[in-house]
Amino acid sequence: MSRRVARVAEALQETVALLVQRNIKDPRVGMVTITRVSVSPDLRNARVYFSRLGTDEERQRSLEGLQSASGFIRTQVSKHLRLRSSPVIRFELDENIEYADRMVRILEEVVPQEEEPSSEEEPPTDDDLS
Repeated sequence: MSRRVARVAEALQETVALLVQRNIKDPRVGMVTITRVSVSPDLRNARVYFSRLGTDEERQRSLEGLQSASGFIRTQVSKHLRLRSSPVIRFELDENIEYADRMVRILEEVVPQEEEPSSEEEPPTDDDLS
């Protein structure tokens, strides 16, 4: 990925996150987090990945709300970022966070947790460390 594409993706992520947080009033969207943005090398297309806690139905409604607002978001992005043409924005649910959470839960079940030190033990002093 070129430096320019990476900079545009980062600027898009910040701008879209602010727009969703402050300007999107669609109740379907709910509390979403913009996790990352992938921009095509020609800067004409952008995939905006988001996560949302909740049921699959709530996530689907958020996706529908974001897709509905994509035209507005694209217009606002073109006002905030000085690009020759504003990229077409497509929203996608970021499955990576849910996958990572599921893996952590599985690992916690499989790998026994270390016992926490008892409160009777004193923390090491500077003399202990030398």
